[in-house]
Amino acid sequence: MRNIYLVGFMGTGKTASGKILARKLKTVFIDLDELIEKDQKRSINDIFEKEGEAYFRLLEYQQLEEFSRKDNLVVSCGGGIVINNENIVLMKKTGTIICLTSTPEAIFARVKNQAHRPLLKVGDPLAKIKELLLARAPFYGQADKTIDASLLTPEQAADKILEEIKKMPKL
Repeated sequence: MRNIYLVGFMGTGKTASGKILARKLKTVFIDLDELIEKDQKRSINDIFEKEGEAYFRLLEYQQLEEFSRKDNLVVSCGGGIVINNENIVLMKKTGTIICLTSTPEAIFARVKNQAHRPLLKVGDPLAKIKELLLARAPFYGQADKTIDASLLTPEQAADKILEEIKKMPKL
């Protein structure tokens, strides 16, 4: 099995549904954000504050590049990984990209009490979510499949991903 890369905006359920999906597929789940924090021995918030987003995106690419050399992984990617075209090319070459989407309101409801979201440390986080979703839409649109997870539980999203994967041609 090729890798399954879960992309989408923060709060769309990539990590929660990805863990369930990996369990159902009897394979390994990787969360790139968690790995970056572990390797850097600090939070993504801290990386953004001290080194900036560009540095974080470099770390993200390095982790993706490392794990793209392996097979049979379910990989939860950070919400902004798609803004680097090299990442999209690498994911398409080594796996299937599944984009989880949600409405801005559903995302806001899920993340509003989470302090570890550096891009939402602004006066109007819902407006920022809408702005970022609009800016990233063309990038998310390059996924092999898109699933609206607004009204799905992580279990339901994982089942929907499985359904979509089974419909795809085997490479």
